[in-house]
Amino acid sequence: MNRDQLRILLPVVSLAVLLAAVFWLQPRAMSYLGLNLLFNLAVPIALATVAQMMIIMVNDLDLSIGTFVSFVACVTATLVQTDPLLGYLVLAAGIAGYAAVGALIHLRNLPAIVVTLGMSFVWGGLAVLILPSPGGASPEWLRSLMTVKPPLVPMAIVASVLIAVVSHLLIRRSSFGVVLRGVGGNPASVERAGWSVLKARAAAYALAGLFGTLSGMTLVGLTTAADANIALRYTLLSIAGVILGGGEFTGGRVSPVGAVIGALTLALASSFLSFMRLSPDWQIGAQGGILILVLAVRLLVGRGRGRRLAA
Repeated sequence: MNRDQLRILLPVVSLAVLLAAVFWLQPRAMSYLGLNLLFNLAVPIALATVAQMMIIMVNDLDLSIGTFVSFVACVTATLVQTDPLLGYLVLAAGIAGYAAVGALIHLRNLPAIVVTLGMSFVWGGLAVLILPSPGGASPEWLRSLMTVKPPLVPMAIVASVLIAVVSHLLIRRSSFGVVLRGVGGNPASVERAGWSVLKARAAAYALAGLFGTLSGMTLVGLTTAADANIALRYTLLSIAGVILGGGEFTGGRVSPVGAVIGALTLALASSFLSFMRLSPDWQIGAQGGILILVLAVRLLVGRGRGRRLAA
């Protein structure tokens, strides 16, 4: 079994074990409606996780994705609803802003953590200006899209598979994805091959902005309203999802399919803890415990494989 197969195996096993535990605690979850409820809110988390993966892929870390998703949700529930042209222009400007942040970080050699932390206050402030109090409304087409009921498999699972396939084809099967991963693995080689690292990093950030925008829009489609703080937890959830899915902070080593499965696992962990009647105050800590457990198993598996190869 090669490294990429091992990278995807652990998140798959983690999701399967957690799903089995949920079915054991609540057998009625083994139905079309039950699966839809379990994974319904996983779609925006999966999109935010893929957005974070784009940043981690180029060896950076985005601490603003949660507030950016909240900003997009506020724009979608207000401007897109009342003045669609202006709303979509604002969303496009947000994606362009993400690309500009990536270019600035590269040109000035700034630490991404500091810049994105500063941007989190910018996105948060804009979200409050647009929607000072919870409210707004989801556009009807978006609400209809997120509540559609395809035959056999719930929409949440269909959408998650679609996100995984599209991001996999983009990052793992295209020459563009090879260049982006090369920026995280060996930027000097990318430069020598004639590619602009500046443009590649800006493109990675633009893709993060695009997936972050889709995350905010789908979140509004599910909740039908917005709030300036609606997705603050997505920053930590997205980082955890990427790492849980086999990604690493350096070297451009990421797994798009694993990241989506990691996001599904974290969403399912929340339902699992609810079925155990664990207080919401303890659920975040328990989710962290599950993440640490999975990473510990991953480390042990990696060490075991390294010893076998050395022998």
